[in-house]
Amino acid sequence: MNAKFNRLEQLAYFSKMLEASVHNILPYDGESLYYGKIFSDEDSSKYYQQLLDSIKWENDQAIMFGKKIITKRKVAWYGEKPFQYTYSKVTKKAQLWTKTLLEILHKTEAYCQESY
Repeated sequence: MNAKFNRLEQLAYFSKMLEASVHNILPYDGESLYYGKIFSDEDSSKYYQQLLDSIKWENDQAIMFGKKIITKRKVAWYGEKPFQYTYSKVTKKAQLWTKTLLEILHKTEAYCQESY
């Protein structure tokens, strides 16, 4: 979002996006399709609470200037297999999908007609 937008302009922009049909929000530098609101407010609140309660959130870690830094940012990585990757000399391992994450994934894939 352009830093020159004030708060009211930002709200108006996102309100228009919520009303719009599927469209590419990166028309010049790639493709990122925006589908609008997929879940009801009730489902969104339910999923939010379930994810807060059930996801194994951990403080992110990185090596900077030779020192291990533990950030305040909480992260979680999930997938169909326990894949590993190393970033900034810290190896991370994906947890297996939870029931809630799979439910969100399947509903999103059906709505978007895409596989993630």
